[in-house]
Amino acid sequence: MAGIALSGCNYNAAPRNIAPAPSANGPAADYPMLIGPPYQVNGVTYRPSDSLNYDRVGYAQLDSAGGASITAAHHTMPVPSYVEVTSLDTGRTILVRIERRGPMDSNALIALSPGALDQLGAKPGVPVRVRRVNPPEEERSLLRSGQQASPRMDTPQSLLDVLKQRLPAEGSASLLAQEDQTEEEVTSGEKPIRQTSPSPRPAGVAQAVPAPKAPTQPQSPPPPPPPLPTVNPAKTSSGDGFADAFPARQTSVPVVQPTPQTSPQPKPSAAAKAGRYMVQAATFSTMERAKNAARKLGAHVTPSGKYFLMQTGPFVSRAEAQASLAKVKAAGYSDARIFTRSK
Repeated sequence: MAGIALSGCNYNAAPRNIAPAPSANGPAADYPMLIGPPYQVNGVTYRPSDSLNYDRVGYAQLDSAGGASITAAHHTMPVPSYVEVTSLDTGRTILVRIERRGPMDSNALIALSPGALDQLGAKPGVPVRVRRVNPPEEERSLLRSGQQASPRMDTPQSLLDVLKQRLPAEGSASLLAQEDQTEEEVTSGEKPIRQTSPSPRPAGVAQAVPAPKAPTQPQSPPPPPPPLPTVNPAKTSSGDGFADAFPARQTSVPVVQPTPQTSPQPKPSAAAKAGRYMVQAATFSTMERAKNAARKLGAHVTPSGKYFLMQTGPFVSRAEAQASLAKVKAAGYSDARIFTRSK
């Protein structure tokens, strides 16, 4: 390929990574993935990496190199790789294959081919969310052959409003709780400052709840049971010594009360068995944010230590829980999961 013209552009770029054109459209066509060295565009240093947890908001521009295929250019993601691109104007989400490095003339989050922009129903400059995914081979094959994969479920307006609040004036912003996977670094002669305190999170972005730590101190063996009182057969009328050994109101020895006989409890109904399956949607640091998100999703909030869990359920069957999980994930909570609570 002819090299990219450097005149009129403010960047120091390594050779532009472009996914090789495979001779056969099979799974091997997605390998090897190219990373490439760091480079600069308009004073911003980009460091390509193979990061699986990639989730950012920014702006999309046009990349005419892709033609009618559903492809894109990206500053840091492996070439090739796959992302879901969501228009923050409409909520429409499509699957896109990253095939080129760039855009080399701007700091836009992603540059979509004409075919991808058309499927997204958007114009250059549209605000977008870009999230790396691992689609099945059937959809990979469609994109490799220049076809479209089926559009994803539209993102609800409530989540779009939250995502728009994270949009920067230019460039892009991460939606991850930890910012140690920064893709952009402004070059100013000084090293970037790492924040040690946790940064605020947008509503709807979950934080993992730390599991309770197991006790580190060795457990002491239980103390031996106290010796039973001595039975004196001579002082009993029945001859078994029970009445003297365990008097009704003896103060030095605890009174052993017989367990009262109760009528058999009826077997629990189907409604009583409900509650085995729950859907954990997200975790929040404040009750107010958890309740606001739960109200929009039709979920409820359960306190857990210093965190607040947004959950749906309980459900009688796993099938019902899976239906709720699909609804929760469609609302943008991609880390939601099903769990079975203890009886």
